[in-house]
Amino acid sequence: MVQRTVRTRRSKPAGKAAGASLLGKTFIELITVQWQRERGDLDLSNFLLAIYLMRLGSVIERDFDGLCQQRYRISGSDMRVLFALRRGGPPYVKRPTDLFKALLVTSGAMTKKIDRLASLDMVERVRDPGHLGGFLIRLIRLTRKGVQVADEMVEALAKRSAIDPAMGQFTAAEREQLGRFALRMLTALEAAGAFDEAASTAES
Repeated sequence: MVQRTVRTRRSKPAGKAAGASLLGKTFIELITVQWQRERGDLDLSNFLLAIYLMRLGSVIERDFDGLCQQRYRISGSDMRVLFALRRGGPPYVKRPTDLFKALLVTSGAMTKKIDRLASLDMVERVRDPGHLGGFLIRLIRLTRKGVQVADEMVEALAKRSAIDPAMGQFTAAEREQLGRFALRMLTALEAAGAFDEAASTAES
């Protein structure tokens, strides 16, 4: 009598089967589809938009930080201090309080950034000529080298950015719309006090 060997097929886990059906999609599309599948009972528009913006910000920040480290041996966060001073125009001076509130960092963190930049001769501490009180008030001023570094980085970012591969897929009108959308969103959040809360947290 001949015995037949019966092979049983193992069923695939539901998660793998679901993932297999989504092959060929980008990772962010996969995230979108999975959340829509899991919580289709909700309007996920704002939730998903926040995820998109956070991932976009992570890509831009990583690229920006790497470029600053490569060119000048400073972090992207330190470079933003130079930008904050540079964009105000001559004499490129701000109070430390204005800087840490504008950049949403603590006063202690700002002190460390200023120390690092001062050691590289990119900023300097100067006396506030308008302060007549009994204690010394210091202002932070860009040095000639700091102005040069800030200008070089602005020019480099204007010519090359982490978002270039994506922006090339949009028309000039679409790029303008994206810029207006981002500006309107940030303006609305600022009007709602979102950045005031962040600044007060940084100050504490």
